[in-house]
Amino acid sequence: MDKRTETILNSIDCAVYQYRGVYADWSRRYGISYNEMLVLYTIREYGYCTQKQVCDRYLVPRQTINNVISRLIAEGLLVHKTSYNTGREKIFVLTEKGTSYFSEFMTSMNTVEEQAVALMGNENMQLMTQLLMQYNLLLKKSIVQYIKEEAYDK
Repeated sequence: MDKRTETILNSIDCAVYQYRGVYADWSRRYGISYNEMLVLYTIREYGYCTQKQVCDRYLVPRQTINNVISRLIAEGLLVHKTSYNTGREKIFVLTEKGTSYFSEFMTSMNTVEEQAVALMGNENMQLMTQLLMQYNLLLKKSIVQYIKEEAYDK
């Protein structure tokens, strides 16, 4: 690998981890773990969450999210909604207590995210997202191709 490519990849890795770190630090200020925040973000987007949704979307192990969901249920912040179930996946929603408990955090997070997007601009945010998604797709394809070639060579 040439030095320029290595530097670019190291910068991307660093930016991604710092991005996650910013969210983890903000969550911690409110006594919320990073993985709890991922559950909340899924609920913010869909109005509910399933364990599979959170795991697939954020690439977090099922056991980790299972533990988070179980803890939130035990604390009375999340409830299993059997009437919403589709197939084998259980659907979870915030309870009134959960909505109240997390509202200050979500309001503050929405505010700071909106401010950051306004500073960066919607077009730049969309471009950044498209480029990262495209890179992820190409990286996955390259990995699959490498594995195929490696298996062929053996």
